[in-house]
Amino acid sequence: MPRLTEQEQQEIVRYIEADKPLPEKYRFLLFEEKREVELVWNGKTNEVCNIVLPFQVIEQVDEPRAEKPEDTSPQLDLFDARGRQLKGWTNKLIWGDNKLILSSLKNGPLRDEIENQGGLKLIYIDPPFDVGADFSMDIEVGDDTFTKKPNILEEIAYRDTWGKGADSFIAMIYERLVLMRDLLAEDGSIYVHCDWRVNSYVRLLLDEVFASNMYRNTITWQKIRSSKGQANSFGNVSDTLFFYAKGDSPIFNKLFTPLSGKRVEQHYSNVEPHTGRRYMLDNFAQSGAGEPRNFGDRVLEPSPGKHWIWTQERIDQGMTEGRIVISSSGMPRVKRYLDESHGNPIEDIWEDIAPINSQSLERVDYPTQKPESLLERIIKASSNEGDLMADFFCGSGTAAAVSEKLGRKWIVSDLGKFAIHTTRKRMIGVQRQLKAEGGDYRAFEILNLGKYERQHYIGVNPNLREAEQQKQLEEKEAAFLDLILRAYHAEKTDGFAAFHGKKAGRLVAVGPVNLPVTRLFVEEVILECRKKHITRVDILGFEFEMGLFPNVLDEARAKGIDIAPKYIPAEVFDKRAVDKNQVVFHDVAAIEVKPHIKKNRVAVELTDFSVFYSQDSIANAEVSLKKKKSKIVAEKGQIVKVTKDKDGILSREVLTKKWTDWIDYWAVDFNFESKREIVRVQNPDNGEWEEVWTGDYIFENEWQSFRTKKDRSIELISVFKECPPGRRKLAVKVVDIFGNDTMTIVEIAV
Repeated sequence: MPRLTEQEQQEIVRYIEADKPLPEKYRFLLFEEKREVELVWNGKTNEVCNIVLPFQVIEQVDEPRAEKPEDTSPQLDLFDARGRQLKGWTNKLIWGDNKLILSSLKNGPLRDEIENQGGLKLIYIDPPFDVGADFSMDIEVGDDTFTKKPNILEEIAYRDTWGKGADSFIAMIYERLVLMRDLLAEDGSIYVHCDWRVNSYVRLLLDEVFASNMYRNTITWQKIRSSKGQANSFGNVSDTLFFYAKGDSPIFNKLFTPLSGKRVEQHYSNVEPHTGRRYMLDNFAQSGAGEPRNFGDRVLEPSPGKHWIWTQERIDQGMTEGRIVISSSGMPRVKRYLDESHGNPIEDIWEDIAPINSQSLERVDYPTQKPESLLERIIKASSNEGDLMADFFCGSGTAAAVSEKLGRKWIVSDLGKFAIHTTRKRMIGVQRQLKAEGGDYRAFEILNLGKYERQHYIGVNPNLREAEQQKQLEEKEAAFLDLILRAYHAEKTDGFAAFHGKKAGRLVAVGPVNLPVTRLFVEEVILECRKKHITRVDILGFEFEMGLFPNVLDEARAKGIDIAPKYIPAEVFDKRAVDKNQVVFHDVAAIEVKPHIKKNRVAVELTDFSVFYSQDSIANAEVSLKKKKSKIVAEKGQIVKVTKDKDGILSREVLTKKWTDWIDYWAVDFNFESKREIVRVQNPDNGEWEEVWTGDYIFENEWQSFRTKKDRSIELISVFKECPPGRRKLAVKVVDIFGNDTMTIVEIAV
């Protein structure tokens, strides 16, 4: 420690006696600090999430494989009698907060599985970096487009990311970068995609997390071919990708762009008359100290202190083959043929990758979608076939799609249900494409974090002491519950662990403000119902865990408990809407199906789908509309286009004319309850990881029909599936046009 002056010592004592923080300069005077430069922001902490939550498999997708094992692969032990993958790595599509996902991957039992695959070799992320971004989605309904707003959980996540501007973004991404670094293999790399808004911060963060000597490149990608041209600056046409390594020897495969046009004419200007092959004359490489070399009848000395890298034997062979020629100045030159050239080495300015245009075949209408060619270059450069890569802000699933096509394994995640659904459809499309081409592909599974814990304060000041934070949290949660109960017209109740209110003879349980309602939450409701002989319950939630229904409702019904789950609409936060009784808590969607049985073959027909979703209201649209304008709203399960003409006359057009208009995707598991849902949890007594059955089953996606950008049609009856005799359960999953999933189960006898 550096020696302090007497004045500095006295100053430190005064600050300590006054219970005041020491000035920043003492941090460097009192402690050995290796960092010369660092990024500091409000609320900075070195604490990193270390919570481990169990990953719960909601769905496995392997449908395009043949039904008979002899048609799937010579390695029959990899597949079961249904043609489904039994062994090897299964790719992972995870829904949830990526901080909790990263922490659980790093510290949980799945880490061993990752290491058994050789470790995580590559991470690509494209986090939300636009302070004023609108995270709405445009969804096609008939010939019109409905704008779906983010749900409450997505809104809260974006608020946490950008609530304090750059400070909260940096805090969010810093903790995740630390977790990603710790998860990467020693020969792994990370690419972080950003733009002018945050690239200066991100570069400093990466220097701090990975160390500045692990920096490899700042890549400039020209994402726009022509800009509108700012009035007082140059056109903004590029994004930035920062490339950092985990260790000193990362995987890196040198890539080249083909030579063409002017470059060919310029460099390969010579043509052999007898073969027509283009070539250029290149110098010999020299290095170190060396001896003279014979070139035919000439003997040349290398430059002082250098020698020819080529051996004499190789030189003689080159002379015989005509690959070496002597110039008029007496210097040997090597013929480099165009048809043997790799091309030009790719450098750090990427102008040759076009953005996705409106007619692109890969376009899935996701706002932040990046071109596959961009990810292809990154994945080819920094991983090898069979390697594992990850993207923790996966959006439309481009990284997963390209990884699958290039023979890489993958883990991708996103907070948004719509992103998960978009990626699911895209990956099934990739599986089908690879199958049609005779290529290999892997099964993938959709996972949840099966046991959520409360990790985010609801707007609590992080600079307060822990006791004050807890007090503020309790106050805010109480205010939240009062708001929800008032909007639901429920009376507040006391004396219950799981219930918060009562309405029309039914008790009301309100889910958390910032997390989905989970199976654990519902199980606690059922437990209290049984203890206190409660039979009728409403559960209110902004979001419900994937795959939660109908199993848990059937379980409650079997115990004599009627549970009605209802979505809390965003309008609860609009005081005017609450005062005018305009807030509608809509029911979870309902499915009706009809099984068709022909001897030992079974098909499923989708016969009805009831949706109760609302976003905005017709009345509000009619009041706020200007003349010659229109607005599309969702109200009580109908999507309606409200128009005001030039004379101020209002008209309404229902766009969801049929129940099928609400369906984006549906799938069938012909033998539900054949595969138990197992999670691995740590035994508190001995610290060992143990496999535990959740009580649920994995939905094995055996057949599906879904809309695509090119084909908006949807089939309403599945293929006939051959099934052994006996009783079985069929499971049908429907995903609506907003990405919400609903499931029903029917029992049949074959």
